[in-house]
Amino acid sequence: MEEKQHFAVAIDGPSGAGKSTLARSVARELGAVYVDTGAIYRTVGYCAWKQGIDPAAEEAVCALLPHIEIAMGYDGDGLQRMYLNGEDVTKEIRLPQISMYASRVSAIPEVRAFLMDMQRDMARKGSVVMDGRDIGTVVLPQAEVKIFLTASVEDRARRRWEELRERGTPKEFDELLEEIRQRDHNDASRAAAPLRPAEDAIRLDTTGNTFEQSRRQILEIIKERLGQ
Repeated sequence: MEEKQHFAVAIDGPSGAGKSTLARSVARELGAVYVDTGAIYRTVGYCAWKQGIDPAAEEAVCALLPHIEIAMGYDGDGLQRMYLNGEDVTKEIRLPQISMYASRVSAIPEVRAFLMDMQRDMARKGSVVMDGRDIGTVVLPQAEVKIFLTASVEDRARRRWEELRERGTPKEFDELLEEIRQRDHNDASRAAAPLRPAEDAIRLDTTGNTFEQSRRQILEIIKERLGQ
C-alpha cells in the first residue's frame, strides 16, 4: 500500500512508561518529527518554579502565560531541545522537582489551551510521533495510530531511578515509587483531559521488556496501522 504523505502517531501513557525514549527512536526510524509534549509542560512548570509560584495557584500560573514564549529545536542527534524566552532549558526541565510542577500545571485548562495550537500545528506541517498524556484523546484525536503505553509502577520507578542515576541526580527508589503513584493519581483524576486510553488506542504493556523489544512492538503496530 502506498505510504501516506503525512501521518500522526499518538503515544500516551503514565509517567515513566518509556514514551519519550521509544517515541524518539521510532520517529527517527519512520522519518517523522518527534514531539515530546511532556517537555513542553515541563517548560511551563519550570517557569513557575523559577518564579517561585506554587503550581497549584492557577491564577498565578495563568498570569505567567502572556509572558512565556516556548520554542522547540533539535540538535545534531535529533534530540529535542526546549527554549523558554530564548533560553535553552533542556537540562533544567529534567530536574527531579520539576516533575510535580509539570503534573500540576498540566491540569490547568488555560495552560492546556495555551499549548494546544502549538502541538496541533506541528502535526499539520508534517508527519509526527507525539507522546504525552492526552494526545490520542484530545490533542490529535484523528491520529492514524494511537498507542497507550504502560508498565507496572515498580518497573517505571526502576527505569526512572536508573535514568536519574545516569544523569548524576540520584533519588531513593522508594521516593520515586511514591512520586510516580502520586502523579498517576493526579493525571488520572484531573478534570482537564485526564489520562486515559483513547477508545481506538492499542494498549501495550512493556513491563519486563528490553528497550529493543518495546521498540520493535511499537514499530510493528505503526507499520500495520499505516499499511506499510
